[in-house]
Amino acid sequence: MRACSRFGRPRAERDPVRIVLGVSGGIAAYKAASLLRLLTEAGHQVRVVPTAASLEFVGRATWEALSGQPATGDVFDDVPGVQHVRLGAEADLVVVAPATADLLSRAASGRSDDLLTATLLTAGCPVLMVPAMHTQMWQHPATQANVALLRERGVQVMEPDSGRLTGADTGVGRMPEPEAIASVALGLVGPRDLAGRRVVVSAGGTREPLDPVRFLGNRSTGRQGVALARAAAQRGADVVLVAASITADTSGLAGVAVHHVETAAELGEHVHDVAPGADVVVMAAAVSDFRPRAVAEHKIKKAGSVDGLSVELTATPDILRELVAARGAGQVVVGFAAETGDETGDVLEHGRAKARLKGADLLVVNTVGATQGFAVGDNEVTILDSHGEKVAYHAGTKDEVAHAVWDAVLAVLPPRDPSA
Repeated sequence: MRACSRFGRPRAERDPVRIVLGVSGGIAAYKAASLLRLLTEAGHQVRVVPTAASLEFVGRATWEALSGQPATGDVFDDVPGVQHVRLGAEADLVVVAPATADLLSRAASGRSDDLLTATLLTAGCPVLMVPAMHTQMWQHPATQANVALLRERGVQVMEPDSGRLTGADTGVGRMPEPEAIASVALGLVGPRDLAGRRVVVSAGGTREPLDPVRFLGNRSTGRQGVALARAAAQRGADVVLVAASITADTSGLAGVAVHHVETAAELGEHVHDVAPGADVVVMAAAVSDFRPRAVAEHKIKKAGSVDGLSVELTATPDILRELVAARGAGQVVVGFAAETGDETGDVLEHGRAKARLKGADLLVVNTVGATQGFAVGDNEVTILDSHGEKVAYHAGTKDEVAHAVWDAVLAVLPPRDPSA
């Protein structure tokens, strides 16, 4: 198996992963368009190979427009290029989503009656099958035998989800969401440089209650923290995610243990519980700096408050500094600093001051605001050391930034103790 490139690095630093995305003829073929978008936006080169039946659901023009590559399933297209051999031989990864019962059967029996099955026979790289079909078809002994045979041959076959199927039916057989598929797929080709490591990541924005209805919070969606957890899992780590009121999609966090919290106090309690023994703790959550000193037992009424409402605030614990003070030997602690800049200094100046104050091994500094940092797909960060010196800079998607952060962590992470 050839060495594969890292998911999420910018194009200038590496060649893109060459992916063949096979699409077979099921209604779930429409979800493959979203999967294709995720893979191409991550910087990878994707060639779609649809079966003839799948083109009844999603047309060839859609695949070519989204991938920027030809999309054909006919072995007689480009005969001089010997596509039926070349595509599989040159691929770094083959993903079939959806994989229908018919496709699983043809793959298991070694058929090569179209370009997709021929590609599967010539692929010398990881292959991921993503089944999608009606419950009875999935549970049929023939399908189960085909899945077992493919797995025995080294093919990765995801378990289908349970949920709404075609029509009014509900049950096992639903294709997993594209984010989950992308996470598993890219984990097959990315580096495993965090294998054997245990990491803790916090994400999202805390909410500090004012009364049973209202709270003091922030704009964080948790997308960057979720991307950090996903990237660590792809790179082999055992990951715990402490999620504070996130709205980011967590469906792609295969194998990640997720703990949901709400307030800064709850976040601190959970992180302190899971941090001991971790190799790395990343505090990406946007933790409220203040909370209401008193929480009203009932909803505060507007009537009678024509002059407004005064709320006394008190500071929340500095969880990052607590983690730095409590860290064990060899543990790396990473903080995040979301800054806006003001008349006393710009974002980086405030970040440097915070790096020296907090004492974390690394501090990831980024600009935030109504249209920056929060609730957007991209991020721009500068990574500082504990002295405020620049370690790295990265701009790109939040998945790309996540991998850049882990690259910086690996540069300061002590080697594993082989006897541990």
